Amino acid sequence: MNKPIYNFLSTDHQRLDKLLNEAVADYNAIDSEKYHQFRVGLLTHIKMEEKILFPAAKKANGNRNLPMIPQLRLEHGAITALMALPPSKDLTKVIRYILNIHDLKEEESGGVYEICERLAETDTAAILQAFRTTTPVPVHPPNASPYVFEAAKRALKRAGFDYDEIVGLNLSE
Repeated sequence: MNKPIYNFLSTDHQRLDKLLNEAVADYNAIDSEKYHQFRVGLLTHIKMEEKILFPAAKKANGNRNLPMIPQLRLEHGAITALMALPPSKDLTKVIRYILNIHDLKEEESGGVYEICERLAETDTAAILQAFRTTTPVPVHPPNASPYVFEAAKRALKRAGFDYDEIVGLNLSE
């Protein structure tokens, strides 16, 4: 099956993973320009899903949200909150952990991309055009305020994740 929506978005996931890896290749010298590109790219990717893909799928599904959309939206909120923080080894570990889980929900067989692709089949060209013309999300410089950090942790909790637990996990990086 031809899957242009899936291919567009999963290729963007790969691009974002590469940017993050390049940005934090050395935690003692984080590449702020690459990290900025990652932040803008990730937030723009979320914008494409929230403003284009999910509404198109809802419309094609008789104006009903897909069952997994509310959880994905909570995760988008958590990821967006993490993007407000300055990069660090712990933050990167949490971002990668959440993105691995989140991206799998979108990309796996029967995942949201496949379902959206099938539902919005007649609108594929318009959806892809809308993706291509999505303007980048403007971002403020990262904020190291304890308030912003606590707000991000609360957003993670709402999405079912615990920042401190993830930091404490023994994951291969």
